[in-house]
Amino acid sequence: MTPSSRRPGKGNPAGPDAPSRRALLSAGFAGVALGGCALLPETGGPDLRIVYNRAAGSHGPDRNPIIVIPGILGSRLVDMSTRQTIWGAFDRSAAQPGNAADIRKIALPLQGFIGERPAADHVMPDGVLDRVVVRLAGIPIEMQQYAQILATLGAGGYRDPALGLGGIDYGDDHFTCFQFPYDWRRDNAENAGELKRFMDDRRVYLAEQYRLRFGVERDPSTIRFDVVTHSMGALLFRYFLRYGDQPLVEDGPAPSLDWSGASYVGRAILVAPPNAGSALSLKYLVEGQDLGRPVLPFYAPAILGTYPSAYQLLPHGPAPALFTGGAARQPISDLYDPDLWQSHRWGLSDPGQGPVIAAILPDEMDPEARARIAMQRQAVLLKRARRFHAALDAPAATPPGLEAFLVVGDSLATDAAYAIGPEGRLVRTLTLPGDGTVTRANALFDTRTDDNWSPEVQSPLRFRSTLLLSGEHIRLTRSSVFKDNVLYWLLEEPRESAGATTAL
Repeated sequence: MTPSSRRPGKGNPAGPDAPSRRALLSAGFAGVALGGCALLPETGGPDLRIVYNRAAGSHGPDRNPIIVIPGILGSRLVDMSTRQTIWGAFDRSAAQPGNAADIRKIALPLQGFIGERPAADHVMPDGVLDRVVVRLAGIPIEMQQYAQILATLGAGGYRDPALGLGGIDYGDDHFTCFQFPYDWRRDNAENAGELKRFMDDRRVYLAEQYRLRFGVERDPSTIRFDVVTHSMGALLFRYFLRYGDQPLVEDGPAPSLDWSGASYVGRAILVAPPNAGSALSLKYLVEGQDLGRPVLPFYAPAILGTYPSAYQLLPHGPAPALFTGGAARQPISDLYDPDLWQSHRWGLSDPGQGPVIAAILPDEMDPEARARIAMQRQAVLLKRARRFHAALDAPAATPPGLEAFLVVGDSLATDAAYAIGPEGRLVRTLTLPGDGTVTRANALFDTRTDDNWSPEVQSPLRFRSTLLLSGEHIRLTRSSVFKDNVLYWLLEEPRESAGATTAL
């Protein structure tokens, strides 16, 4: 790995522990899967608008435009046939995961596939979830999510017209920053294809803007983007870099590692990426995910079990994340084995999920047939996750012109391994430093174990620079150190034309 950096911040990055904040945390808001709540502004730190004012003002054709790719749960989903919010609003009008009719919208179909791809439904992404508003005792509470990243880019002069009403001042020239919203329930390789189409459209738009604003003629195919990703967004982005819009073909050859996506990208900043997965994804698939009941919803295992992306977050590094139960614990190396999930009645194999599966399959009246369909689908998704991880984990140096930077949290105890307890429940057996969702080792894809330990990190990935921060999964983006370094990387750090310092 390239040398890491930890720049000292000013003031108290965590902010004061005000009584109102403690009350909100006790109400469960700290468990939001996007990474927590930026309820209080950060104190201290440099005035970035002063530090980067001149560089931010230079936003002509010579500067790469920006694309922000959020993580799982990071895009608002809407049923386009009714305009009902499926994810991203938490009030009575939004889809409720305890309601049978809404479950059919929140879950992906278990039947009607094209190859391995779920059938199309009416649910579409409707913007990046920059902030969430919920009501507690009738009082609206705003939880900032990706607004922190977007506001940081705004300070650097990157402007997005989609956020004109979002309370962030992006200035007048709205054409240099884009958000990539996507249906995070679906397969990451499928969304990588959507990212290519998104970039192709933006290239044409930018070429026209350069002509109108600056009188500069640009071939759209020569325009490169700088990309900021968070969490799972880094996985679909890395697949895009390597394979472009090539699909993962069922029982067919692996996609060709042609780096067709790399020609679209200049610099990439990967924030809290689960490069070797996250143990929490296993726990959620087995036990469901509680986002903060009674205010925020609970997603049952059978709902999450319909999402290809959820399996593609499973831990798959060299260190085992699952052990047998009892005194003589043995590592379980193959988390993709359908027999493992069926024998322990996990996720879509859990008989207790029968009512949820019945809601997803309303036209199938036979409970045994429903259970059989669910288990067959689970086996397909586990197999697909195995192929997705193999495609991402194949060692390969990036082509010239692409530079990558990594941001990692390493101050919080983060679930790293479980043992199988009574009735198949998972019992935490190991925590490691991380950001509360992704361990430091899994973000780095550190392949060291007790048997092959060395002082230096061993990883197939290479980054031009790595920034280590204290903080929780998405709250990393609140840090003045994060903001300062991101703007320096994007605006002022000299670019290397050789691009030989990265391997993604």
